[in-house]
Amino acid sequence: MKRICLALLALLMGCGVAMAAPIKVMILDGQSGGAYHDWKLTTQIMKRQLEEAGVFDVTVVTAPRDDGDFSNFRPDFAKYQVVVSNYDGADWPAALKSEFENYMKNGGGLVVVHGADNAFPNWPAYNEMIGVGGWRGRDAPAGPKWYYRGGKLESDSSAGPAGMHGLRTPFRVTARSLQHPIMRGLPANWMHHTDELYSRLRGPGKNMTVLATAYADPSNRGTGFDEPMLMALRFGKGRIFHTTLGHDAIAISCVGFITVLQRGAEWAATGRVTQKVPKNFPTADSASYRADFAAMDTSRPAAK
Repeated sequence: MKRICLALLALLMGCGVAMAAPIKVMILDGQSGGAYHDWKLTTQIMKRQLEEAGVFDVTVVTAPRDDGDFSNFRPDFAKYQVVVSNYDGADWPAALKSEFENYMKNGGGLVVVHGADNAFPNWPAYNEMIGVGGWRGRDAPAGPKWYYRGGKLESDSSAGPAGMHGLRTPFRVTARSLQHPIMRGLPANWMHHTDELYSRLRGPGKNMTVLATAYADPSNRGTGFDEPMLMALRFGKGRIFHTTLGHDAIAISCVGFITVLQRGAEWAATGRVTQKVPKNFPTADSASYRADFAAMDTSRPAAK
């Protein structure tokens, strides 16, 4: 068997085929603006989801608590091709902000998951990176609200607080940019497993491509508009994938969430997507989820 493996390796090398080095990923977590999100659990699950794709090497970096000392918190962003943010905590020192801005301007990758778009309301560069955000005092100065109406992206600059959602429930996601590498091969519509549907988000919306939306039903505290759920953005030479999906273990057990997280991280890191769409991807009428991930939340029964 050893001889066969060595012969196969020699053949591959002789044909000019080389194994691609894994994409270096940092999952950044540490706080969640209160008890709203179990970031320790969702980080653990997302780490496994990324590693399952077979193309990522994942390291978790945890920031100090909100009342902690950030003077020695200096992640080496340059070691990673993409940072997955599961962080909604204290503001950063100016030097750390500058380091991250430079990392992104020079071609770094960023994935923003759910509550991470609540973070840093007073950091202009971060708000440009994520396109839209919510809560933490955001209002008209943060930028307009963005939504789809009549099949077109529109903005609303009227005053009012940013960020709203109703009860957690399944909802249908509608693709808006099927030719984007993250979306290519996905269905035009699919059911997302039980989650918060973020709406009334505000931001500059600069260099932002809305990849998918979902209808915020007024019967569940919604706006009555198709709200951005997935976005791709550019900041300097950097690429950003922003998903508002992913409140908890139940939400991120959705096969749709897992798929776009994996594909979005690869695109943010490399500008391309090599991963295939799984056969059990949800349909327009039926959600699909991974019970093994949902069951990691031992505080309640796994989703049914």
